[in-house]
Amino acid sequence: MNAATAIELRCPPLPLVRIGLVGLGYRGMKTLKRYGILRHAEIRAIADTDEAKVHAAQEELRRSGRPEAAAFRGEGGWKAICEDAGIDLLYVCTDWSTHAEMAVRAMECGKHVAVEVPAATTVDECHALVSTAERTRRHCFMTENCCYDSFALATLEMARQGRYGDITHCEGAYIHRIGDETPWMSRIYATHGGNPYPTHGLGPIGWLLGLHRGDRMESLVSMTAAAEGPNNTLIRTAKGRTILLQLDTSTPRPYSRLQTICGTEGYSQRYPLPTLQFGTDEPLSGDDALREAARWLTSDAARRWQRGNQLGVPNEMNYAMDSRLIHCLHNGLPLDIDVYDAAEWSCIAELSQQSARRGGTPTAIPDFTGGHWQVLREHQFHRAGT
Repeated sequence: MNAATAIELRCPPLPLVRIGLVGLGYRGMKTLKRYGILRHAEIRAIADTDEAKVHAAQEELRRSGRPEAAAFRGEGGWKAICEDAGIDLLYVCTDWSTHAEMAVRAMECGKHVAVEVPAATTVDECHALVSTAERTRRHCFMTENCCYDSFALATLEMARQGRYGDITHCEGAYIHRIGDETPWMSRIYATHGGNPYPTHGLGPIGWLLGLHRGDRMESLVSMTAAAEGPNNTLIRTAKGRTILLQLDTSTPRPYSRLQTICGTEGYSQRYPLPTLQFGTDEPLSGDDALREAARWLTSDAARRWQRGNQLGVPNEMNYAMDSRLIHCLHNGLPLDIDVYDAAEWSCIAELSQQSARRGGTPTAIPDFTGGHWQVLREHQFHRAGT
């Protein structure tokens, strides 16, 4: 692969992935707990500005039989972890506004980085992530767990086997009434004007359509309803396919990520009712559709989802995501979600805002690959020995 790009980036294998975890709030503590059951990974350092959260993290490490981590406190604690020669991966679980800054600093210090969604909040930050990964030859993985949803993994395999024919349109969403459970997120949704949280809906579609792996997003139009209402963003790709993204955190609509796929030979959706329809076959819905989908859980990521289910973990998507990340780092393989995914999916936040605030004006989407988006033909899960 051309050294000017980070497409299919391979780095030296890591016998043990030594992790520095930054941000010990809700998601940070969930991450710390999850990594207690993974092989080839160990949390070696933690950082937060809140002393009580650092203490709680150390208590959890002790409770789970793991050694305490080096603790960094204060505003600059995360920078100290970036500079620590004993850390391989910075795992960022802080608020959105700090994600890109921390990811860039980590890569410049020779660290790989795993960053919570969205990886960036502006187009400029997305460009910074890409240019830094290309220059430093370090991985930037965005922890978009919805890519590892079992239905998404099953339909991805169906698409690879040609079950949908030519896919013409996909739909994804984050429909989840937030209320007052996370006030800072509610404020962002209420004032943003576009879709500040696009990656849950877009991530699985990015893999399915092979974005920067044979196709790419070219332009979008976005509109937001009055009174802080739902946002709808329509995206067109270079191949003429369309993607509808929805965000609705303010109305009483039931939780949904849509996960809709329309092809010349098939159709599926995950929400509100699982549905599969192929050719002239009778449509399957509900449990019948889920049983059929389960037959297509054959990829390495899907098998890891099933392993998580057998272990009884709280969230199989997270288990599959974490397990795949460590597998790839441990074996020196390209990651499932690369820096171009992180940039492409995250940039929709600012671009949808720009379009919506201008009344739905068509807005161009950058090619973060610098013209290399046709080098690959499809997304794949790399495995050791293959």
